[in-house]
Amino acid sequence: MISNPELRREGLALLASLHGDGAGQALIADMAGLCPDFVDMTLEWALGGITTRPGLDLMTRELVVIAACTTLGHPVTQLRAHAAAALKAGATRQQVVEAILQLMFYAGGAAVRNALVNLKDIVGEPVAA
Repeated sequence: MISNPELRREGLALLASLHGDGAGQALIADMAGLCPDFVDMTLEWALGGITTRPGLDLMTRELVVIAACTTLGHPVTQLRAHAAAALKAGATRQQVVEAILQLMFYAGGAAVRNALVNLKDIVGEPVAA
């Protein structure tokens, strides 16, 4: 289904910069024999097309995705991946926590608490022994 090789290259490069060099191949392997079109859509549309658009910097885009994952309440893997990506893109731990906390009255306390607990090892303050 590859329809735009340039967007695919841009998507793969962005994925590698946020999640490491093996992230693209891991995504491809996860979907092999299941839904390879999902890989094409992710790389070409979500990453190469939408995420690279002008208007928002990458850090802000990652904070928006964290907010969406928190609101949905169930995509823990994506929440964790995008929290790590936000930090790589320049967000502080406090910015990630505040982006989630902002949703208290919109997504609900349970969704906010669950997101924070699921990210404790990524954004939590180190605890002195």
